[in-house]
Amino acid sequence: MIDDIKAETRKAAFAARKVAHGKGLDAAAQAHLSAALAGYPGAPVSGYLPIRTEIDPRPPMAAHDGPVGVPVIPGQAQPLLFHLWTPEAVLVDGPFGARVPENGVAMIPRVLIVPLLAFDARGYRLGYGGGFYDRTLDMLRKAGPVTALGFAYGAQEIAEVPIDGYDQRLDGIVTEDGLRRFD
Repeated sequence: MIDDIKAETRKAAFAARKVAHGKGLDAAAQAHLSAALAGYPGAPVSGYLPIRTEIDPRPPMAAHDGPVGVPVIPGQAQPLLFHLWTPEAVLVDGPFGARVPENGVAMIPRVLIVPLLAFDARGYRLGYGGGFYDRTLDMLRKAGPVTALGFAYGAQEIAEVPIDGYDQRLDGIVTEDGLRRFD
């Protein structure tokens, strides 16, 4: 039942994100993301390489003064791995069609920039349904402090993300309106 609710919510969230994507909001959101990352000088950060209508985190990633990585999907139902990335990195096709750095140098992030379809005021996010970020955040949080910042358009906020026992909360969300922290 929760899977059906999540599937319907995903459809609506894709549509809302698509509309927001064409409105020229990326630069304002990127400026807020850069400001948020400035609070973690030198910390290892993981971003992502945007697909479809995802908001683009690459400019703030490139400007960060510490190591930056991107996720690598090792296989279905597994936590993500992270490989070092630079704007000049040669990218190759990885598992599940995601682009990944060819050199494959592993890193462990302290701050994660997390893509999403929808988020709510409680700090929950709705992803694509693979559970990769939920597994990853659970694993990383058990190993030590980590900060998960969702990156999205404000239009992606919904009243309530449907959740189950596996869903991990974000520590904050960055949109074109700024950074919002969740308790």
